[in-house]
Amino acid sequence: MSEPQPLGSAPPAPIGPDDHVRGSGPEAIVYLDLACPRCAGSWAGIRALPMRICLRHFPIASKRPRSPALHAATEAAALQSEGAFWAMWDSLLDDRAHVDDPHLWERIEGLGLDLERFDRDRRSDAVAERIQRDFRGGIRAGVTATPAAYARGGMVLGELPDALERTL
Repeated sequence: MSEPQPLGSAPPAPIGPDDHVRGSGPEAIVYLDLACPRCAGSWAGIRALPMRICLRHFPIASKRPRSPALHAATEAAALQSEGAFWAMWDSLLDDRAHVDDPHLWERIEGLGLDLERFDRDRRSDAVAERIQRDFRGGIRAGVTATPAAYARGGMVLGELPDALERTL
């Protein structure tokens, strides 16, 4: 009879070609919820770190019902331009008071993107599956709340971005 194995989480999936990544330096995988106040408060510090940040979606719809729509907006923007993903992501966390559809449309027009395509894409099965893939991967990796991050092979504990900075 084999020995019982302790229960634990799987590591997050390695960074792949379809992940949203920016920056250079040591790698960190960061799970955020676009409607989370703590995520918004942490994001300015996280994005300023000299790290290669891989951003993954972790919308907690049970706490923040608007969250899935915001994540879908970033993915729909990404289908037109990876730069638009980051511009949309940053703007949603920088200005959490203006996240209803008319404000999303203004952002899309300001980025010079096709509004009709954006509306079609953000409601698509492909966008929903992309977000769910990140979310399921986060659950498998032990993410239970946001913000959450992994660096140097393990979960980063403590207040982000200070905890991430200590991994440098």
